[in-house]
Amino acid sequence: MTAVFLVASAFLASAVEMVEALTIVLAVGVTRDWRSSLTGVGAATIALAAIVAALGPALTLIPIDTLRLVVGALLLVFGLQWLRKAILRAAGFKALHDEEQAFAHELAEARAARGEIRAGLDWYAFTIAFKGVLLEGLEVAFIVLTFGSTQGSIPLAAAGAGAAIVLVASIGAVARHPLARVPENTMKYAVGTMLTTFGIFWAAEGTGVHWPGDDASLPVVLVFVLLTSLAFVSLLRRRRRLVPA
Repeated sequence: MTAVFLVASAFLASAVEMVEALTIVLAVGVTRDWRSSLTGVGAATIALAAIVAALGPALTLIPIDTLRLVVGALLLVFGLQWLRKAILRAAGFKALHDEEQAFAHELAEARAARGEIRAGLDWYAFTIAFKGVLLEGLEVAFIVLTFGSTQGSIPLAAAGAGAAIVLVASIGAVARHPLARVPENTMKYAVGTMLTTFGIFWAAEGTGVHWPGDDASLPVVLVFVLLTSLAFVSLLRRRRRLVPA
């Protein structure tokens, strides 16, 4: 059961981050230079691989209870941020993320940027692609390392993330257009729910709590988090209707 949740969480979180990274890369590739953009993608990928390779073995040296407490706390911080934004979007207090609009914004900035050639590369295209993939990829690396280390299976978490990256990259390469039809807001809601669930579960285990049925309690915690978040959505929607425009 934990393995299924692990792979699903890594896949969804990675897919969300890679959709956003793809939008950035497409924008600079279309308007500036594909070679420079893809070189930036490659450089960011190498940097991320080095980070995972360096931190992965180091995490195995930390006692498992301490690791689960620290990882659980960090996942709660990330998960609750994602979940809070998702709740506000679902309730109408925050605009839904629009990949088409983000793409148009990146296109405008890329067209307005001054051209500068370094080492035979369009420096703007290279740096924007590198930064976009690196920043979005760092969250993917964090999820892979934390999920994998606490369950003793980094390769399993990496497999879920890798599948999402390959899928998004393949669709993007064929479409050459931002993936606006992907239900990104729903996926972010799901990721926030799952990260919060794992955060509660592992942080509690790290403090010495023994869940009934061990990993079998995960779906129960997930349902609790989901129902609680939906209750907040309902309350906020009601408040939004009652507050005068």
